[in-house]
Amino acid sequence: MRMMVPPKIHRRSIDRDLVEFFRTHRKASFNRAVARLCRYFAVRRPRITWYEYIDWGRAAGKTFEDGRIHLVHPENWKRGRKYKSERMWVQMIYHEMGHYLFWTDAERKADAFMRRMVVGLRTARKARRTAVRVIGTRRQRVLRSSRVTSRPRARRAKAA
Repeated sequence: MRMMVPPKIHRRSIDRDLVEFFRTHRKASFNRAVARLCRYFAVRRPRITWYEYIDWGRAAGKTFEDGRIHLVHPENWKRGRKYKSERMWVQMIYHEMGHYLFWTDAERKADAFMRRMVVGLRTARKARRTAVRVIGTRRQRVLRSSRVTSRPRARRAKAA
């Protein structure tokens, strides 16, 4: 399945606005990000309502069939959560927008949309650090697997 996401330059500006809203709580930043996303997909802007907590603190966002989205505000996101980073909050926004955009097989598509929105947005320094780590682990895996396969197997004689 091919999933359309905005070009990287648009995703960066959307991401930047969501991060700014998380840090400063300026509503204009959030509205700008959601408007850009809705304009790209040519859909109406969803009705978003802010809450302190949803479902006794278990859920971070909830999307309804009539286009309403209930979200936990960033001020309240930081309280009472095990993972309370801004990145998790931004990804939760992408996830709920994925629910809003894709109704069929909603959970799987919302997760895929969130991952696709985040791909390629990392800074170059972080990407290099991760690449070095991945290359190092691949090298170790190759060396380990070659050692295991090149070692002759000891045969045991059958007891009579």
